[in-house]
Amino acid sequence: MAKFFGPVGYSVSTETAPGVWEDVPVEHVYSGDVLRNSMKLAIGNNVNTDVSVSNDISIVADQFANENFHNIKYILYMGVKWIVSSVEVQRPRLILTMGGVYNG
Repeated sequence: MAKFFGPVGYSVSTETAPGVWEDVPVEHVYSGDVLRNSMKLAIGNNVNTDVSVSNDISIVADQFANENFHNIKYILYMGVKWIVSSVEVQRPRLILTMGGVYNG
């Protein structure tokens, strides 16, 4: 089983001024295991084919991850930021399923 070590990006609502709330990007670094490593090409009407992965990565979650798993937006894997399409809670781990390339 391959190992993972890298940042996971969150979008956390923060009060920037009295009564003004904004989504602020926050990154936390985690370690874990790559459970599944697969790729899919989405052929459509685009000039370039869209690349999508269906990788599952299991990270060891800390308190912040357990409290904010619904705010996870992306994961940096192999030098590319990928969208986290679903999160499965299996304490003390989170299973992150990746989708397409993150452009946020």
